[in-house]
Amino acid sequence: MGKITKPYPAKLIVGFIFKDKIFYQKARIILEKTFGKIDFESQILSFFHTDYYQKEIGSNLFRKFISFKKLIQIEQLSKIKVFTNKVENKLSLDSRRQINIDPGYLDMAKLVLASTKDYKHRIYLDRGIYAEITLFYQDKTFQPWEWTYPDYRTSDYIRIFNQIRQLYAQQCKKIH
Repeated sequence: MGKITKPYPAKLIVGFIFKDKIFYQKARIILEKTFGKIDFESQILSFFHTDYYQKEIGSNLFRKFISFKKLIQIEQLSKIKVFTNKVENKLSLDSRRQINIDPGYLDMAKLVLASTKDYKHRIYLDRGIYAEITLFYQDKTFQPWEWTYPDYRTSDYIRIFNQIRQLYAQQCKKIH
């Protein structure tokens, strides 16, 4: 019988999809007030991998990622996703989202994203939220699964998550 242990805290990451940068800035401020200091902010990337958000948010979309210095307990992920959905609603105009906010966490082995949608590779957490292991770490870099979204397979995204993982590794060394 294995010994039951509490999982190590993980690094909170958040991805944004938006058209107008002002909505990113507003969401960033709200999240920073809630989750603390941001220790990583990616460059703005063009988001063209799907037209899923086009009807609601528009075309010519952008993507950006941030991570937070304060680590989280992984069981908080469903609560965080419910909160980010409320932020999306708060920033909506005429009942249309202006920004998509996707929280997740990163640890030394994987990147996990929260979702409101169930699928064969997702596990139910709580509060109507599911978790998906989107990337796994192997051979000194993050790797995609067969179900990984096309944008998360790109070298730009992989580079971002490798950078965030380096920050997380440094934090873990300081804790030990």
